[in-house]
Amino acid sequence: MDNRPAFAALHILAAMAVLGFVDQYVKLLAQETSLWSFHILRTIMIWAIVGAWLLVTGRRLRVRNWRGLIGRSASMSTAMIIYFGALGFLPVAQVAAGLFTAPIWVLVFSVAFFGLRIGPIRVLAVAMGFAGVVLVLSPDPATVSPFVFLPALAGAFYALAVIATREWCAGEGAVELALGIFTFMGLWGVGGVLVMGHGTDYLTLGWVSPTPLVLGLSLLQAVGSLLGVVLLTRGYQLAEASLVSVFEYSLLLFSAVFGWLIWGDMLGPLGFAGLALIACAGSLIALRGERRAAA
Repeated sequence: MDNRPAFAALHILAAMAVLGFVDQYVKLLAQETSLWSFHILRTIMIWAIVGAWLLVTGRRLRVRNWRGLIGRSASMSTAMIIYFGALGFLPVAQVAAGLFTAPIWVLVFSVAFFGLRIGPIRVLAVAMGFAGVVLVLSPDPATVSPFVFLPALAGAFYALAVIATREWCAGEGAVELALGIFTFMGLWGVGGVLVMGHGTDYLTLGWVSPTPLVLGLSLLQAVGSLLGVVLLTRGYQLAEASLVSVFEYSLLLFSAVFGWLIWGDMLGPLGFAGLALIACAGSLIALRGERRAAA
């Protein structure tokens, strides 16, 4: 492992910028196709891209723990299906805020299922994160909808996948882990097409024949997702995770900025305060966890 934290931070910032940008266009996909058709198309494209790379490099895929990979992929793909489903109805910054409650959920699950004992600082961090989610989502009690809380549910499944990564998939390669997730998302797409079929909108429509716009946006998503994973993986190879993981929270800022530039979505002062609280809570949990592990 290299020790170049500044260069690692640039890689992670670049990854978050790419993801924050390409996810803005899910709104257009939601108008032209279904959630399920999109994931089928994107999975096919990603396998084609990776397959070509494997042929050029001569590398072979290798899975050490199939049960672990399947369990992690199932949890992460569920989080991503909820994430992309919510993107059809909510601004990217709000959805990203819900996804980044994952460190809070990891702490909650660790206490509930693994008997982890936590001190007052991490309890405070959980409270900060919850307050941040409320501020960002800003649900109106008069018109509250279940869709508002979907991003936080995505964060819970993401947290389960994070735990599974440590417990079951420590020896797996980044390409294998990424393909596992995208393959399961493609399977989600097939299932959605078979079950839905007769709806009228993004979530309830079945298979929709892709238009050139849908194909182009799906390719943008495929390339952007792969590029983001590569940059993120490289960033964690260039420095210790404890030094650079906090830079993942830049996705909250990139999502807000690109949402404003492209769609005119603008969070109010309370929304930005909520983003800051979520980022501070996640960073505090991560730093306390690293110090505890070191001790």
